[in-house]
Amino acid sequence: MKNTINIFLFLLFLGGLPFQAQKLKPISKTEVLQKVSEENTTIKISEQEFNAAKADYRQTNAVFLPNITASHTAIATTNPLMAFGSKLNQEILTQNDFNPAVLNDPSQIENYATKFEIKQPLINFDGMYQRKAAKSKMEAMSLKTERTQDYLVFEVDKAYMQLQLAYKAVTVLEKALEAANANKKLADNSFKQGYLQRADVLNVEVRVTEVQNQLQMAQSNVQNASNYLSFLMNDDMYVVYTPTDELSVSNFRTDDKIISENRSDIKAMQLATKAYEAMNKADKMAFLPRLNAFASYELHDNKVFRAGANGYLFGAQLSWDIFQGSKRFGKVQKSKAEFEQSKLEYNQYVSKNNLELNKAKRAFLDAENKLKLTSLALEQSEESLRIRTNRFKEGLEKTSDLLIAETKYAQKQLEYYQTIFEYNYSQAYLKFLTKE
Repeated sequence: MKNTINIFLFLLFLGGLPFQAQKLKPISKTEVLQKVSEENTTIKISEQEFNAAKADYRQTNAVFLPNITASHTAIATTNPLMAFGSKLNQEILTQNDFNPAVLNDPSQIENYATKFEIKQPLINFDGMYQRKAAKSKMEAMSLKTERTQDYLVFEVDKAYMQLQLAYKAVTVLEKALEAANANKKLADNSFKQGYLQRADVLNVEVRVTEVQNQLQMAQSNVQNASNYLSFLMNDDMYVVYTPTDELSVSNFRTDDKIISENRSDIKAMQLATKAYEAMNKADKMAFLPRLNAFASYELHDNKVFRAGANGYLFGAQLSWDIFQGSKRFGKVQKSKAEFEQSKLEYNQYVSKNNLELNKAKRAFLDAENKLKLTSLALEQSEESLRIRTNRFKEGLEKTSDLLIAETKYAQKQLEYYQTIFEYNYSQAYLKFLTKE
């Protein structure tokens, strides 16, 4: 029982360790981008989708390439027609085989036939348009993979900045906790000397507890941000990362930024529309005839895998499915509707992205203005805290006023770093939206 209690206490102790006691791994944003490009599961899924589209396109080679088959057939028969035909193919007919009694009631005959057959498409209009549609789809999937990579670059930017912000919050709160503990020590001394009441000391202790709770949440945010980076890099170790790049203000111009039609996802939608258009034309071309060439070479014998007789056949076939109920008319109507829908979706997508761009530009300007204000507010709160701390040490300031100033300074620091994050995030999002 005693050992069980000791193990429980040990596990409880481990669970309460701060994240600093865990394995820390420094990492730069460049390293994250490199690992994401190599290991990210979303990119790998997108690549497999492209491979599937490429395989569909390769299947359309059948529009131009021949279909070649080989077969070996063995039969035994007493059917009059089959028996006569088998002997004829084996080139073993004799005068006696034309005897009506033999023709009507032949003995069992065996036939072993090896056949090579080639079918070559010559004119297949609907197949050619289906090939164009498959090619457009393949190219669209390639562009989709490219856009997926662009999105993950943006996602890495955001996740890395979140990690930087989380560490900034930890640093601010650690300093705030250090200051709160110093104030608590000073308040305890003042209380012992009779300069402060017990209520003032309790207020300081409450402040210490609040900062400790906030620090614990900030440390959890560091772990959450690290875990998300691990997820993006497809790393199941889930260590706690420390950013080697500093969270700082980036510079960016938004004046000439527009949504480009050369952006990979927009081009992908254009290609998707072309694919629907080609499929619609393919359905229309299905009304036209097809021209195919064919040829075969046959080997026959009454012994297995022998070739006592042979012969060939070649020719061409013009086929035309004149009417299939209303099936083909319905297919044309459906593909036409899908083509029109894809055009509308493309226009809607471009319009929505332009709307998003305008919104992102306003968010960037708001973050820029907010950055100036929070920077000024931080300077003011820092100076106010310095003055009140000096006055408190001389017994000229109330405890409550010092706590308010201390809390406000910590809040302004956190707001300042949060604003830097918002400012840089808005830039990263604008780059993502306007990337060609």
